[in-house]
Amino acid sequence: MSCNTPWPSERPLTGWLRRALLGAVLTSAAAGTAPAWANAPGNGAAASAPAMAAATVSAVGSVPSAASPAAPAQLAGSRLQGEATLRFFGLRVYHARLWTRPDFQPERFLEQPVVLELEYLRDLKGGAIAERSVQEMRRAGGFNEAQAERWLAEMRRIFPDVKNGDRLTGLHEPGVGARFWHNGQPVGAVADPAFGRLFFGIWLAPSTSEPAMRLALLGQTTNR
Repeated sequence: MSCNTPWPSERPLTGWLRRALLGAVLTSAAAGTAPAWANAPGNGAAASAPAMAAATVSAVGSVPSAASPAAPAQLAGSRLQGEATLRFFGLRVYHARLWTRPDFQPERFLEQPVVLELEYLRDLKGGAIAERSVQEMRRAGGFNEAQAERWLAEMRRIFPDVKNGDRLTGLHEPGVGARFWHNGQPVGAVADPAFGRLFFGIWLAPSTSEPAMRLALLGQTTNR
């Protein structure tokens, strides 16, 4: 799907993405360079790292005007529940889509299978995605360090480095765990119900650091 369609609304955004990418920007600023994705083709004039560090972060909830994407094979009979795009310094980072079955109930999201699809619009390291995921999972519930180390190792094994246009897809199987695909190809699974609940809680739990995105994914907001 093309991701060049302008999105109709923007709202302030805080949380893990802001902290993670801001760290990259500040590190680059200290070295006197801008992150590689800041100067990617199509981004317009390259901005200096110090100037970018003063910019704001926003989330955009939307329904693209292009034809609706096909339902994922990972969840038979599913429909698009909601979608949203994360932006950082005006640059789109990824577009997220939540797929559910027709009888899905948002207030009982942990008890129902869902598919979360992230279409990346920037290059990111798989190890960095794994590390930030563990930090954000703590918001959805407590777990001990042994669990954290085990889950981090699993995600480092599963999550590849992603490039512009790549898709990471996750299936939450309540009571079982989670399975993952990269560009439609299976890359691994974590057979742990607690992991599945907390990982998908990064986006869907009330404790999420990105409440605007959560509402958009659950279909509880309208476009403006």
